[in-house]
Amino acid sequence: MFAPRTTTPWPLVALFTAGYLAPYLLPTTVGRLERGLDLTATQAGAVGSALLLSSATAGFLLASRVERAGARTLARLGLALAVLGYGAAALTTAVPAVVAGVLVGGFGSGTATTVAATRIAAQPDPHRASTLGLLSVSALAGVVYLTVPHLPGHGLTLAAIALTAVAVWPLTSRLPAGTPGPRRTGTDGPARLPHLRSGLVLAGAMLLWSLAQNALWGVSGRIGIGQAHLSEATVGVVFAVALGTGLLGVVCAGALGPRLGRALPIGGGTVLIAGCIALTASATDLVGFATGEIAWNTVYPVVLSYLIGLAASLDPRGRWAVLVGSAASLGTAAGPLTGSVLSAQAGFPVMGAVLGAGLLLVALPMTAVALHTGGRTLLPGAVRRRGGHPAAVVAAAPGTPTGGVPEIGAPEQPVVEIPLDGTPAPARGDYDTAAATRGPGTR
Repeated sequence: MFAPRTTTPWPLVALFTAGYLAPYLLPTTVGRLERGLDLTATQAGAVGSALLLSSATAGFLLASRVERAGARTLARLGLALAVLGYGAAALTTAVPAVVAGVLVGGFGSGTATTVAATRIAAQPDPHRASTLGLLSVSALAGVVYLTVPHLPGHGLTLAAIALTAVAVWPLTSRLPAGTPGPRRTGTDGPARLPHLRSGLVLAGAMLLWSLAQNALWGVSGRIGIGQAHLSEATVGVVFAVALGTGLLGVVCAGALGPRLGRALPIGGGTVLIAGCIALTASATDLVGFATGEIAWNTVYPVVLSYLIGLAASLDPRGRWAVLVGSAASLGTAAGPLTGSVLSAQAGFPVMGAVLGAGLLLVALPMTAVALHTGGRTLLPGAVRRRGGHPAAVVAAAPGTPTGGVPEIGAPEQPVVEIPLDGTPAPARGDYDTAAATRGPGTR
């Protein structure tokens, strides 16, 4: 019997791209606002933080409402807000209007990301779907980084995000009107969040993990131009190459899938990222800056893809995927402002050392969650006893068969002795499972 062919969820990949593009373009967005609107570095970083904070707010508000409102409806609402907000901010030079547009656009990006994360978590292989989304957004962001430095204007990156939302809109017709609900287990109330402790730990760790990443990402352009003494065009090329190598990293992550588990890529990758951040922040020339940025952007999406898959595995309804993603967005929102303040007060090298040390600490709880919620794939019906109670041990890896696997805590099925001498099997309740004996000739 052949395994069913897994189709690629292209509408979700496109929606993921539209939602994630704003954080990926953050360095050039902040830099363009700073130079085009005569803002200070801290003010421009605050505008970037406001964009990402609005995006995170959408995730927290809508995490449990996608099923009720419908994926198609919310996706179209998010894309419409992105077009309206980013488009308006790109067409005006009035700072209050730009901030208002960025807030509206950020909420639209967060709404699109929420719908995409919820639906991706319901896919047979969420890691593959999220990997394709990261590939798409990295490629598109690389094109923007190669194009924007050659064109004038403060709102080009904002306009690029708005145009992406316009391009994705037609694909929303292929989204369902609502997400599939959970299987009922005899109760009519809303299902509780599974893996509550692990989910909360992962959400808190992701907040700090994303803060460290985006604290550097938000000031990377300033490091390249101010400390490494590079031109904007050269910095743009470095970013594009870095995102290109990030594509290779994501391809490798997709090819490996769950073979390495999640603990090693998440823990080991975070340690490597900490070193890359310290190297980038201390760079004073093209070689150091390019090496740090390229190495960092190669490892970062790999670790992110496994973190997205880990969050998705905690709840098939996608609620943890959205909540953990929203917590990460909070860290992302605080990142630009944190990087600006740290670099202004202590300089870029000290900022990099502080962020790297923080990542080393955060790697521990994330790795612990990956080890605790991961598992070895078992065949349907495989049961391990713990504490004297029957419990089905089901792997967290996507694609694990679920139809024949008993639920955790389900009553153990009785063992029926099947005689081989032709006599009828005893009726249910007429045998003793503990005293069952082998029939003649059995092995």
